Order: sequence, then C-alpha cells, then structure tokens
Amino acid sequence: MQMMLSAQTYSGRVLMILVFLLNIGTLIIYFIDLTEAEQFHFSFPDRVIYVDKFFNAFFVFYFGLRFVAADDKLRFWLELNSLVDFFTIPPVFVSSVLRKSCLGLRFLRALRLLDLPRILQILRITKDNYSIKLSKLFAVFISTWLTAAGFIHLVENNGDPWVQPVNSQPITYFKCMYLVMVTMSTVGYGDIVVQTALGRAFIFFFIIGGLVLFANFIPEVLEIAQNHKSYKSSYKVMSGKNYIVVCGNVTLKSVTTFLQDFLLQDKGNICTEILFLGESLPSLELEAVFKCYSPYTSFFHGSALNSEDLKRVRMESANACLILADVCTPEPYAEDISNIMRVLSIKNHYPKTRIIVQIIQSRNKAYLPNIPNWDWKMGDSIICFAELKLGFMAQSCLVPGLSTLLTSLFIRKENTETKRKHLKDETLLGDKDYKVMAFQLSDDFAGMTFIEVCRLCFVKLNLILLGIELQFGSRGESAILINPSPQIKICQNTMGFFIAHSLAEVKRAHFYCRVCHSDIQDPEQIEKCQCGSKLHSKTFSEKLKSYGESLVLDGEPAKSRVLSILPRQIFVDRVLHAHEDESHKVSFYLTGRYHQCDAVPLYEALLSCKNQTVLYLQNHILVCVFGDANSPLIGLQDFVMPLRATNFLYHELKDIVLLGPLDYLQREWEFIQNFPKLWLFSGSALSCVDLKAVNVQDCAACVILSSSTPISNNPSLVDAESILAILNIQSMEVQLNSSSVDAVFRARALGNQSEPRYKRIPITTELKFSPNAHFINQSPSSSSDIPEEDLLSPTAAPAGAIFSDSFLNSLLSMTYYNHHILALLQALVTSRTSPVLEHLGEEDSRLSRSLDNMVQNPYRVRCKLALLPLSERWLSGIMEDSFGDIYCKALDTFGILCFGLYRLMEEPNPYKNRFVIARPTSDLKMLPTDLLFSIVPFNIATTEDL
Repeated sequence: MQMMLSAQTYSGRVLMILVFLLNIGTLIIYFIDLTEAEQFHFSFPDRVIYVDKFFNAFFVFYFGLRFVAADDKLRFWLELNSLVDFFTIPPVFVSSVLRKSCLGLRFLRALRLLDLPRILQILRITKDNYSIKLSKLFAVFISTWLTAAGFIHLVENNGDPWVQPVNSQPITYFKCMYLVMVTMSTVGYGDIVVQTALGRAFIFFFIIGGLVLFANFIPEVLEIAQNHKSYKSSYKVMSGKNYIVVCGNVTLKSVTTFLQDFLLQDKGNICTEILFLGESLPSLELEAVFKCYSPYTSFFHGSALNSEDLKRVRMESANACLILADVCTPEPYAEDISNIMRVLSIKNHYPKTRIIVQIIQSRNKAYLPNIPNWDWKMGDSIICFAELKLGFMAQSCLVPGLSTLLTSLFIRKENTETKRKHLKDETLLGDKDYKVMAFQLSDDFAGMTFIEVCRLCFVKLNLILLGIELQFGSRGESAILINPSPQIKICQNTMGFFIAHSLAEVKRAHFYCRVCHSDIQDPEQIEKCQCGSKLHSKTFSEKLKSYGESLVLDGEPAKSRVLSILPRQIFVDRVLHAHEDESHKVSFYLTGRYHQCDAVPLYEALLSCKNQTVLYLQNHILVCVFGDANSPLIGLQDFVMPLRATNFLYHELKDIVLLGPLDYLQREWEFIQNFPKLWLFSGSALSCVDLKAVNVQDCAACVILSSSTPISNNPSLVDAESILAILNIQSMEVQLNSSSVDAVFRARALGNQSEPRYKRIPITTELKFSPNAHFINQSPSSSSDIPEEDLLSPTAAPAGAIFSDSFLNSLLSMTYYNHHILALLQALVTSRTSPVLEHLGEEDSRLSRSLDNMVQNPYRVRCKLALLPLSERWLSGIMEDSFGDIYCKALDTFGILCFGLYRLMEEPNPYKNRFVIARPTSDLKMLPTDLLFSIVPFNIATTEDL
C-alpha cells in the first residue's frame, strides 16, 4: 500500500493522478456553487450534489488508504492533506442532507494544487530543473491566492459571528481575488476593503506573508521564464555564415580571454559567429560580456554530453567545436576526463565535426586518439597545457629569451613599449608585427633541398622559412621537419612554415615561378603568373648548388674546413664512442626521440650533503618543486623530455637536480626514472642551506614549479611559495670580481666582450595568478612603471622568464585558424614530429633503432634550438655586417638557420639585460655582443666554437 501511494507502481501513479483530477473537479464544483449562490440565492441543482458527493466519497476512501499506510498515526492527523479533508468533506455531505449549498471551508481544496509539480513529473512533462522549479513556484502562488480569496469571501459574506447586527457585505469571489492580488502586490487601491474584524485580522497577517511571497516568487518566476526563453532556444543556421561552438569551462574569465584572442586573430573582420554552450546559467557579469559582443556571440544553456543540446546548437553544421578547460582546478584529472567525455559525445553523434580540446595533464591526452572518428588530418587538435608550458620552461633553460621570441611569433603581439624605454635607436624595433604562418610552397621548388629553398626565400622573397610539413606513407601521414637534412628533397604540395608580416608576403612563396620571377628584384612584384610553365629543369637547382660549393675560406671549400661540421664517418665514430662509454645504460626511448637508461632506483639518484657528487655539480639545471603527498602531479616528464631529446649528443646533456619534498618526488620518479643524469635532493627552495647544498650559485638555470594546494581563497597568495623562493634565490646572487675565472667563462658564453658586474642566477617560474608578477623584482634597473603584461616577458625579467597559463589560451584561436601552426610549435618545444606516428607507434617500424640509421635516416636527424654568439668566421671584417649577411653565411656554411636576435639593452645596464628582436630586418647592423636564436643541425655541437 505504501508503494502504491508513493506512485512507485503503475497503479499507484494512476491513483495519484486520479485523486488530483478529482480534487480539481471538486474545486470547479465549488466555483459553480459560488456562482449559483451569488445569482440564485443558494439554489442548488441535484446533479451537482451527487457528483460532488461521489468525489468526496472517494476522498474518504483515499483518506482511509493513507491512514492505513501511515507509519506515524498521530502525525498523519496533522498533515496538510488530512486537514484539507477534515474541512472540505463534511460540508459536502451536509449540503446533500439539507438540499442546499453549504460552502464552508471548501476553498481549502485549492491547497491540493501543491501536488501539481509531482503530477507533472510523473507524466514526464517537466524534466529539467528549471521547469520543475517553475511548476513549484506556480503551484504555491496559485494555491495561496485562491485559498486567501476563499477565506475573505467566507468571512465578508457572513460577517463576524459576535457582532449584532451583522456587519457582512455582499462581495463576489472575483472581487476577493482582486483584493488579495492588490494586497500581495502592496499597491492597495482602496476601492475594495474588508469590513469584518476577522477579515482585517487575516489581512494583517496576510500582508506580511503575501509580501514575502509576491516579492520573492514573482521575480524568480520571471527570471526562470526569461532564461528559459533566452538560453533554451535553438540556433538557426544561415546559409553562408560560419559559426563555432565553445563549450566546457564557460566562465567570465575564460570567455573574456577567448573573445579577446579570437577577435584579435580576426583583426576586426568578424565573419564567424561564436555559440557558447554552458552547463550553468551565466552570471550578471558574463551576461554583460555577451551583450557587449551580441552581434557575433550567443549563449545556450546545455551540456555537450546531451544529444538534445547538441542538436539545439546545430553541432553537425559547425565549423569546429572548441572545448575549454579550467586550468586552475584543484582536480586536473577530473577536468580532463570531463573534456574527454565531451569529445566522445560529440564524435559519437557528429563524427565529421572538427574538435579542438584543451587538456591539462599530458598523460590524459592518450585517451583522445582512441575515440572513434578522431582524425588528425581533419584538424582535430589537442592543446596540452602541461606539455607546452613545461616544454617552454625546459627550452628556456637552454636558450634564454626563447620563450619571448616564440610567444611573440606564435601567440601574441610583441610589446615594444618597454623596449623603447631602454633603447635610444627605435628603428631597431621596426614597424612590423611578424608572425609564423603556414602556406603551400610553389611546385617550382620541387627537387630542391631545404637549404636551397630557404636561401632563395630569404634573398628573393624576403621570407624566413623555418620548416616544412612532409607527406609520406599510404595513409597520408605527415611530419613536421624543422631545418631538415639535405637528404630530404622538397616535393610538390609541400606545406611551408614562414616568419612573415602578412599572408600576402607568404603567398609569394606559393606564386613563385622561376620562369617569370627569376629576374624580379622587388619581392612585392611577385604575383600569380599566367605562363603555365611548371617544367622542372635542373639548371636552377644546380646553380644554387654550385654557388654553395664556391664559398671558399683560405683557398679551401668552407664545408671541409669548418671543424664543427664533422664528416659522416667521423661523426658516426664519435657518437659510437660516446655510446660505448654509456652502453650499459643509454638507449633510445619510445620512437627514438629521447635518451633513455635503465630504471634507476630512487636511493641511487638521491643526493645528500654527505654525497661527493654534490661537490661536482656545475652548469646543471636546478628544479625547485613545491608539493606534498596529496598534491596533483605537475608532470615533470614533460619538463625532462625536451632536455633529453636525441637531437642533443649525450655529452651535451646537462645534469638535472630536483629539489623538493621526498614524498612528492617519489610519486614523480615513476615517470622519469628511465632518463639519464637525473638527481634528487630532499629539501626546500625556501632553505638557503638546501640551495647551497645543490650549488645553486653554479647552476646554468633554476626552475621553480609548484603543485601545492592554495592555502587561501585570496588569489594573491596562490603563488606565495614560488615568489618567496625566487626572492630567496636572488638573495644568494653575488657580485663578481674582475679576476673570477667563472665570470670570464660566462662572459664568453654570453657573447659579451666585457665581464659582467653581477653573477645572475637565471630563474624561470610559473605563476598561477599572473598579476602576482609585480611581487618579483627581476629587473632593478628598469623603471617602476612597467605595465603588468610586460612583467610576464623576459624584457622585464631578462635573467629568466615568468610563465602564466593565460598566454597558452591564445593557442585555441590560433589553432582554429591553422592547426599546422600548433603542430610546428609542438615540434619546436617538445621535439615531437607527428602526433599520428606517436599514437600509432609506427615510427618504431619506419625509423630503425640502430645508430647508423639514426644518422642516415632524415626523419631522425632533428635540429635543435640554440642561442649562438657571433663567431669571427661569420664576420667579414671589412665592414659592418648586417643580419642578412650573417643569415646567408650561417646557412651556407653551417646549415644553421637564424631567425631572431638577443641584444643587450642600452647602458646603464648593470645586470646585462637583453631584449628580443623577432625576425630582424636584413639591413640591421650587427653588434659583437649580439646573440642569435638559431636552429642548429643535429651534427653540430653547440658547445664548440663555430
């Protein structure tokens, strides 16, 4: 009986719906009785009496069922439904006996309307939270309104029982409803008033409760109805109009950042509409943002996990779906899994929809290629924050200033305001904003080597070519090759990656025709020709080849004279000799991209103050880690992998010392124990004793990473440990004397002719809250009015870099417009060549593990990034050399590709701070202290004098 009354069975649901309908019928009969009483003076038709009597007889039966099923019999008598039955059933039977209408308290039957929300749920009419809430508010309001009107109608028409003569007044039920509504709304026109003491006492208490009811429920109902209408609608696709869907972490911060980056990519020409699919209603601030961008943004309330919501935003016709991640979440694994499930839901329903998803932890991205219909070739992309962020930080340890250069070329505009404060010659900055762009090379380049095409693009087209995307295999696989080996020839339909100011400049390399453009000197005159001649003769390629071989130093060919360029056999013997010494532990990892050793037990890699190894730590990389046994993993393997790539010779690998709590390092050690030259030290970067124990003063670079849970909700305190560690390390910097041998070595390594006055420790750190950068005084010599955004670049922090996850958010918009650019950035930062081959594991079969094949196979010979000083062999010595002269000589002689400049700031500059010039102009005069951002071939050791 309890199961039936709780509507858990089919008969129980039928019974509950029947009882509700009979209550509505009884209420309607009450209204009929009111009309009859007001017009015919209590005349009562017989058929209505019998119907009402039958209804109430059923209520008596239902009352008995409820009483039998009740656990607490005493409490049952005080329930609302029981009280309603007490006061409404007896008047009906009295009416049938007296053969006249007896209204009594039958208006209380309106309180049974409170069961309406439950009935609607049983009938599956209300399914979502907002419709259920709206039905409850509606039921409470209507039942209260009708009940209060019925009570006033009763007391006003009958008067006070103790007053003689009777003080009643004839008033209709409709007027009572009008009076109650006016009273609840606090308007109070005064055209209808109560005369009885009972009526006035009721109004006195009803005003208090009605005011609360009207003031709270009505605005809430209107808000729900408005939101339901605004955010539950469906998108109407317009022919010829592009649109994208953005879902996942749709918050005020993420939406604002995304819109700024997306609109910056469009450069004011907004031709793509943005549909935000959020799982929660927008706040007032977020609604204001949507209204500001209303011409090209729309918000829809729903979830990507719901197929109905995907239909509402017309996911099948969207150009792409972009899934945002909450980088600041304390549970990154749960955030990644939720985004992966969104991808799965979209791909299951709309397999041809392109998806760009943000992932926090790199190990979680392995699930995505397993999803059916995931297709790299269609443009599906993964932006992994940990992989890119830690890759940037790792490369910054080897190439200071590289993060600023890559950020300005790939992600955001290069801010020149700070540089102008330190430069007297503003012409060095130029007036162009250079970016990395991808476009198809002309078929006239087919058969030429990359060096030949690179030189022609620079001299003839005023473009810097960084790399190519090479297609191979029966499945259409592709790999990003940066400054590839001369063994690789350019094929037709090859994608090239350029540094240029605009797309019009890049198209020169696509339109180039050797027949029509060979004698053109002005690059701007190179346009699409109509000759139709695409015959590939060998004359042009042979001319370039003979020109390269004609470069002679001291009467001998340059390539045979350079000591840093090793002949093939000498190079192989040297590498084999190096690997013989480490043959018991060194091998290739995964696809041959990383150096690997046998798993090292934790106790063997653990250093202590008593360990003699600590005394010999020099020029190492110190990683200070904050975390505990419960902190989420940072993913140190993403930091170590770029520093253990096989494009570095084994003797070039720097020792990496991890300083942090042992309970945390033990958790990370499982993923990095197979990499050579790794050491652990249990301690803290907040302790000067521990920093001295790991020779922080002699390290090549210091990196600070934090995985600690925030101790406060104040965002300024999130990075407290990292900031205090930076200040602690900076306090250990010492001033060098002129006779310091180490100072001479570092001055030579930095390409500086004069000895530095201070010994700086290059510090690279991550800030979870970017405005905290102003707490770090990286550049004491700079003015104090540096804007906040400049504090996040090495212009203001020349001895290292400050990273924030916010700068990686720009990759989402960039990837939407061209996913090849993301692949190039990943290749530069993480040393990966192809996500397809990495997932399928086919690189192992295609690329042999043998050392000979590693040298012979062009896919294995990957270049490396380096910061090189100007060599005397690169300078003519007759006149001042320009960047164009150095570029051509480095390319022809060494195969080194230069694409940026790291120049000292103007004096006074006691800390020898430098700034970055991305893509210097060809006529820019070089200084002896300049450093070149370069892409160096595999077989050139950057530690040697070039």
